[in-house]
Amino acid sequence: MSSRPPPTKTTFEVSNVIQPIYTGGSVALDNGARILASTLDEAAVITNIATGKQLVEIDGDGEPISTLTITPSASHLIVCSRSMTMRIYSLAIAPEFDSAEATLVRTVKPHATPVLVLAVDKTSTLLATGAADGSIKIWDIAGGYVTHTVSGSSVLISAMYFFEIAAADNGAGNRKSKKNLRKGQADDSRRQDDDSVAARFRLAYGAQDGRIRIFDLQKRTTYAIYSDSKRKQEAHDSDVRSIDYSPEHNALLSGSRDKTMTLWLWRDDGWHGTPMLRHESVEAVGFLNQGRLMYSAGSSGLLRLWDTTTHQEITEEQEPKSEQEEITNAISVPHKSLIMCTQSDFTLAFYRIPSAADIQASPAPLIEPFRRISGTHDEILDLVYVLPDRSVMALATNSEDVRLVSVADTQSQGTTEDDAAYFGHDVALLQGHEDIVMSLDVDWSGHWVASGSKDNTARLWRVDAANNSYTCYAVFTGHLESVGAVALPKTVPQETSDAFKNPLDHPPAFLITGSQDRFVQKRDIPRQSQDTGIPSATLRRLAHEKDINALDVSPSGRLFASASQDKTVKIWDVERLEVQGILKGHRRGVWTVRFAPLHTPSIQGETGAMSGKGVILTGSGDKTIKLWSLSDYTCLRTFEGHSHNVLKVVWLDIPTDEKSTKKRIQFASAGADSLVKVWDANVGETDCTLDNHEDRLWTLTVHPKTNTLVSGGSDSKITFWKDTTVETQEAVSEAAFKLIEQEQELENYIHAGAYRDAIVLALQLNHPGRLLSLFTSVVTTNAPEAGSFSGVKAVDQVLASLSDEQIFMLLLRLRDWNTNARTAPVAQRILWTLVKSHPASKFSTLSVKGAKGQRSLKEVLNALKVYTERHYKRMDELVDESYLVEYTLSEMDSLAPPSVDSLQNQDLIMGEAR
Repeated sequence: MSSRPPPTKTTFEVSNVIQPIYTGGSVALDNGARILASTLDEAAVITNIATGKQLVEIDGDGEPISTLTITPSASHLIVCSRSMTMRIYSLAIAPEFDSAEATLVRTVKPHATPVLVLAVDKTSTLLATGAADGSIKIWDIAGGYVTHTVSGSSVLISAMYFFEIAAADNGAGNRKSKKNLRKGQADDSRRQDDDSVAARFRLAYGAQDGRIRIFDLQKRTTYAIYSDSKRKQEAHDSDVRSIDYSPEHNALLSGSRDKTMTLWLWRDDGWHGTPMLRHESVEAVGFLNQGRLMYSAGSSGLLRLWDTTTHQEITEEQEPKSEQEEITNAISVPHKSLIMCTQSDFTLAFYRIPSAADIQASPAPLIEPFRRISGTHDEILDLVYVLPDRSVMALATNSEDVRLVSVADTQSQGTTEDDAAYFGHDVALLQGHEDIVMSLDVDWSGHWVASGSKDNTARLWRVDAANNSYTCYAVFTGHLESVGAVALPKTVPQETSDAFKNPLDHPPAFLITGSQDRFVQKRDIPRQSQDTGIPSATLRRLAHEKDINALDVSPSGRLFASASQDKTVKIWDVERLEVQGILKGHRRGVWTVRFAPLHTPSIQGETGAMSGKGVILTGSGDKTIKLWSLSDYTCLRTFEGHSHNVLKVVWLDIPTDEKSTKKRIQFASAGADSLVKVWDANVGETDCTLDNHEDRLWTLTVHPKTNTLVSGGSDSKITFWKDTTVETQEAVSEAAFKLIEQEQELENYIHAGAYRDAIVLALQLNHPGRLLSLFTSVVTTNAPEAGSFSGVKAVDQVLASLSDEQIFMLLLRLRDWNTNARTAPVAQRILWTLVKSHPASKFSTLSVKGAKGQRSLKEVLNALKVYTERHYKRMDELVDESYLVEYTLSEMDSLAPPSVDSLQNQDLIMGEAR
């Protein structure tokens, strides 16, 4: 038997996925600041923010989520949607916070209009729901019933907060509540209630019209807070967005879109407010450091700190941030000294609360986020590996910023769990462009990143992660329309050179840019940082008749290629910026182009072999990929397989050792059909197709050493495909070798007459032919053992000890054998032995995985029954026919003439008689 290993099969598996966790709307944190609940389109997501791992995703009910929250103890998740339903889930979080289960325990319709605001008390017992019609209900979370109903005007509820007032304020609202008490209720009973703990619970809520009310849960009464109590002027002039309470100061804090934050203190049996005017819409407020500090956040994108006593801002004055960085909500976790803010671009920004020493220091503290988590990267337009170890990835998303995220294989812990780095962790933002970044490229070292933007400029960034330095080194202007393609040389300098030893101080020599204005430009990169813009280019040429979609510089750095929407690719000389050749053949615009790497072996084209380093790949909107020769600019081979535009092609790594000639030359492509395909350049066929996206793939890159493919596109998902070809081949070879060993072992068992081991192994190997041969030899043995059902007691014992899975496999075989009259006797004998060896209930309750397996079991038993009945009917008919044959033969004997022997016998008898 041949032991030659099977042919190599190319395989890739998903190793990691960076996917959205927040797309706007409500977010909530548990009391330990470990579990994040967020809105993802119509779904709710539970995430471990320390590791970035998505623990569970809860599908929606078909309508957008209006609001959600998680209890402080992370015991329950409450989700409300525009369908006016509220779903309460019980959460079971693993102790390591690496997995979770969400069980739906209750679905109710709390209000006649959608619920827009939720609040949970600190004990995770009570839940308040505020609706668009101004109604409020308080629920027992565990019981699922309403404990209180708060009546009010029909104005949308915009903020709520549970709190427990200080004892000094226990009489708040008593004057108004007296007339609401039932007649006959004693004053001393009321005082006892007031002194109880339950009597101090309140729910503060604000509405869209600026009013603030406080509901007493014990007395079930409501009283208002006015900025001017005499004129009954409401607390604010616009939406009340946030409310907080400080038990240390017995103070309330409210923030509104009327650009005010108001501190309310209890004095003279009433709440008296001190507004602090701002020049921004306030979206979130709160107390910090036992009430000594206050914070506010809003449309300026800044987190500001205030002194509660002096009402003065203690943070450094800053310019408002961009519109994308506007803060829409903030959640504080005081005992963790942490504040999490959500931004308009769906980024979650984490801030540390400064210590008392930092606050008293001069100058005033500057509050900046120490960590960012991108809720969604939106549309991924381009991505490249960064740094020499390729531990960071630069992303061009639907934004003017370039995002740097960690893609290191192992998680590295920071000084606390809050600043731990993990796969997908946001490292930094490269800010400077004024419009969406369209394209990226990186030099050989990974320290220099080029970006092209719709703001008609290109930028060169210096990335020094070791020193946490991410700076814009140079700005290149000159194009009249958006820069859709950039390319840097990737020629590795000599190892003895300063450029190789210290790449951070030696930027690339030049930058090639291509634009929608149809021009290509070669820019000499200055030796000194020049981030104010370079007005003129070194060389500039009108390159194409339509938009330039892609650029690539050859490994030698002497040529570059430009791909255009005019269906052509041009090969240029870098020094003189002159066209060396034109590649014509695509029927639609060309989206991507890529030179073959150095040391690429010869590639077999349709007309013969061609040196690998002298070829180039292109991908087009005509759904094809073409391989071209750089010697005569002819098409060597066309690859067809995508059902939509081919948007990106990359070469896979080819080893440079002596085994490189045996290694297949492969490349990968990504298309608008949401598929990644890996191709064999010599054969011209697809080696494998990778599918993990739901929308078009704009970009694709490959790790230069591990061959890990990274794909990204319009579905906001980044998928990392690990090359498992070697592992798969080893597993296949190992399985083949093990199969050979088992088959030889089976032969040995059969030869030795070890029926027990032979039957079990034949079932395991799924060898029906050998299994039938074994059973046939057992059933037809010339010396059956006494008391054995099958003929051999060892076989009876094997059939009696089979597992459920083995019994099911055997029933499948018996079903097949039972359909053939020649093998049916053996099947019937073994089936009889099997039935005698197990109780009847065993076959009706046989454990078969999955509902489909149970249906299969029913079909198998039914097939055995049908064919068995058919066999018995045939045997009965044969018996009946045998009686007819016997009768016929006997009658024929009586009618037949006497034979010679009978006549002689008759004469002998007659003679004796005479």
